[in-house]
Amino acid sequence: MPEISTAERAGVGSDGHPRPTEDHVALLDHAILVLDGATSPSPDLPPGGWYAGLLRDQLASELRTHPQADPGIALANAITAVAQEHGLEPGNSPSSTVSVVRWDESEVEALVLADSPVVAFGRFGTDVVSDDRLMSLRDGGLLQTGADVRRRRNAADGFWVAEADPAAAHKAVRRSWPRADVDAILIATDGVAIGVDEYGLFDWPEVLQLAKNKGPEAVLDAVRAAENDDPHAVRWPRAKRHDDQVLVLAEFAK
Repeated sequence: MPEISTAERAGVGSDGHPRPTEDHVALLDHAILVLDGATSPSPDLPPGGWYAGLLRDQLASELRTHPQADPGIALANAITAVAQEHGLEPGNSPSSTVSVVRWDESEVEALVLADSPVVAFGRFGTDVVSDDRLMSLRDGGLLQTGADVRRRRNAADGFWVAEADPAAAHKAVRRSWPRADVDAILIATDGVAIGVDEYGLFDWPEVLQLAKNKGPEAVLDAVRAAENDDPHAVRWPRAKRHDDQVLVLAEFAK
């Protein structure tokens, strides 16, 4: 089993007030799960963090019960089970990103659905496994309203995320590497990845070195410090001053 270290920190709501984190982590004997519940587009819906917690637990159960199952199939089964148990309907339900890293003696594999990247380091260099479909729509100005988000969520001309439609699991970005080639893996929610992708505080190899030398908490500190220096979101426009943060570092022994 790799050596695993984690850091988690709650952000604030869109009103600027503290609230419980909507990011969730599970560490299994052979896998790591990271989920980031999305802010619900309607106050009538349950919060994304509620859904992400349920989905994490169900997916963890699927992978413990069937450790050799394809992660995409396990995720589809988990989405179906949560939707059925809680009466969730496609297009009108809370949603969550899902990132899975799983390993055995010969292989390390990653699954990424929506914007919580997995970054692998090893003989191949740095391999960023990211799902940029949501970001591309935002950058293109195609997600102006909540109605835009709902229409393009889990649609062929939109983006894919865990919600109530199990088909989304099969749209995830996938990657695998020989285990002997992998030195380390990072899994980050967007509250951490924003430090690379938008703030330009560091690149992923620098994140790895900081996490290894000072711990994953130091990476979270760096992102928060940058946000505190831009309290009114002038330099980096954003919906919330601080997003929830999760960073997981897995170091694979040779």
